[in-house]
Amino acid sequence: MLGKKLVTAQKRGETRALCLGLGMVACSMMMYFFIGITIVPFYTKSVWTTETVCKVLKVNIKDKVLCPNSQGSEDEDVFPYPCLQVWVNLTASGQEVMLYHTEDTLDKNPKCSYVPDKLENSKEVKARVETIASNFKKYQTFPCYYDPGGMQTNVILSRLYPPKGLLFAFLWPTLMFTGGCLIIVLVKISQYVSMLSAWQ
Repeated sequence: MLGKKLVTAQKRGETRALCLGLGMVACSMMMYFFIGITIVPFYTKSVWTTETVCKVLKVNIKDKVLCPNSQGSEDEDVFPYPCLQVWVNLTASGQEVMLYHTEDTLDKNPKCSYVPDKLENSKEVKARVETIASNFKKYQTFPCYYDPGGMQTNVILSRLYPPKGLLFAFLWPTLMFTGGCLIIVLVKISQYVSMLSAWQ
């Protein structure tokens, strides 16, 4: 009687562990799919792939401009902000080019190097832009990214999805997938050992 109860409890534990392993594998596959349709296209679409050194030539803050998100944007998404323009000397080619914060900045407003997030307090936006401008004046040389193919003549300060960020995004689903497969293998080994013991 006690043996039957132990066997039943063992089978229930194996079933739960097997369901856990399969659930982990399924969740990891969903995460892979989500990363593949969101992060990977932005990473592959970016042409600013080569790192070089940029030297600041001039930093200007123009009058307030409107964020021209004209592609299906509504009026409440358009807000005025000081337009920061940073021109740098590209070490790789020696050209004078405009610097943008990220790939997104060029899409939002190609006239400004930095587009702040929408804030209700215009003083905070102005203070942030002035702080960024003073940092560029203070640190004249810094790493930046340019397009080696020459399709884009401008440069960006940082990539939205660098290779390290892409690897980090794939790290968690990979660990979950490996853990799920390991649980399934251990359950199958346990079942095989149990059947072998019962046969003997």
